[in-house]
Amino acid sequence: MRLTSTQVERTLNQFEAQAIPDNDPVVSRLSDLFGDHTFFLDDNGLSVLEPTEPTEPGVQACEIVNLANWTDANLTSLAPHEPEPTGAVIVLEAKH
Repeated sequence: MRLTSTQVERTLNQFEAQAIPDNDPVVSRLSDLFGDHTFFLDDNGLSVLEPTEPTEPGVQACEIVNLANWTDANLTSLAPHEPEPTGAVIVLEAKH
């Protein structure tokens, strides 16, 4: 799922991570591997957001899905694996 800049900001207010900018050369390679997403790096590795059932009516929610884990303590190399839902839910938009 590709996010707007506002959605990225809301995500980062709820999830301690760094969004990889769309203009970063690695994004095209990641998109080839994992599809068209906004990618996030955190202490666990590489993640994306996938739509999920809202926790309440009128809320747009997504779950954090981990796609790759760090292979070293310096956080310099990632090992991809099957997508793993983390159970963490991000609220992107609440309609009033």
